[in-house]
Amino acid sequence: MRTILFTGLLLAIACGAPNQESNVSQTVQELKITPENHDQVMAEMFPAPTCDIHRIGILVYDGVNSLDVFGPRYVLAQMMGVQVDLIAPDSGLVKTVMGIDFLATTTMEEVDSLDILLIPGGFQGTIAATKDERILSWIREMDQYTSFTAAVCTGGHILGASGLLKGKQATTNWYRAEEFLHKYEAEFTGTRWARDGKYWTSAGVTAGMDMALALLAECYGEKYAQGVMLDMEYAPDPPFPGGSPATTPPDVYQMMEAMYDMGFEATENMLNE
Repeated sequence: MRTILFTGLLLAIACGAPNQESNVSQTVQELKITPENHDQVMAEMFPAPTCDIHRIGILVYDGVNSLDVFGPRYVLAQMMGVQVDLIAPDSGLVKTVMGIDFLATTTMEEVDSLDILLIPGGFQGTIAATKDERILSWIREMDQYTSFTAAVCTGGHILGASGLLKGKQATTNWYRAEEFLHKYEAEFTGTRWARDGKYWTSAGVTAGMDMALALLAECYGEKYAQGVMLDMEYAPDPPFPGGSPATTPPDVYQMMEAMYDMGFEATENMLNE
């Protein structure tokens, strides 16, 4: 399993011979890490985890959004010694909303408990999942054991349909967000990500990485999460304004809203036939 790279590098620096030449940055040099003090420095920079997390499960299904899955997975897999499973309703290949096929690690019936459950979103497959009692029942069962239950983008609709967001503050994909969360008796925060107790939710797609970084910091501290951000070189800088209802030009927003309207209506009609 891939462990966090920068921690290994710092340990290598700390445990090296005192006279060994190094190309570490001035910032790291100013820490004055020596073989004698490296345990103390590491403890200050990267305190012991405050969460007892061993197994993370990401629900995957036909029609899931690949970035909803693999963005947060990249972040959460940086937890030391954690097992991350992609859990499908049934065995076989999973096809994402963009047509990418991948093989899940295991199936729902083979998983007894999880420390973190993450529910990603998508489109047609997500709408179908909100009506699939087998999936919703499994989510409720896993939630009895989790330290954290989380959803990305329209995965919040699935989590909401399970009943677990009732009375909670939450966020989700921008499209009719307040309406959908009200349907599930949750309070829409309008934020990039939200937390209410053990429940974490994010806005659309890329916001799942923000949420995952916040969850990582909750367990491992801000500096550890910042190290992961640097490892990812995660510093979004889009070439022009957009990406949220507030920053998208009105004509673009209206076009996208109309497309979503058509897609949701067609899917609902298909599922109700």
